[in-house]
Amino acid sequence: MKTVTFKMEELTCPSCIQKIEKALTNQKGVDHVSVLFNSGKVKVAYKEAIVTPAYFAGILNKLGYPVQSLKIEN
Repeated sequence: MKTVTFKMEELTCPSCIQKIEKALTNQKGVDHVSVLFNSGKVKVAYKEAIVTPAYFAGILNKLGYPVQSLKIEN
């Protein structure tokens, strides 16, 4: 299991959190999603054999939340 943290600036309201959590949690290979509203970060614990951080970044961009940077942790 790995964790990726996305840094974003577009998190402006509580409904953003719900929208992102719902979209990412429903993806195959995702174990946990945490949206840190005040710091503008989205953390996703995932199974690297099933899904990639680039896939999550694509989902976030399609939702209207551009990713500024990402950090992958073991």
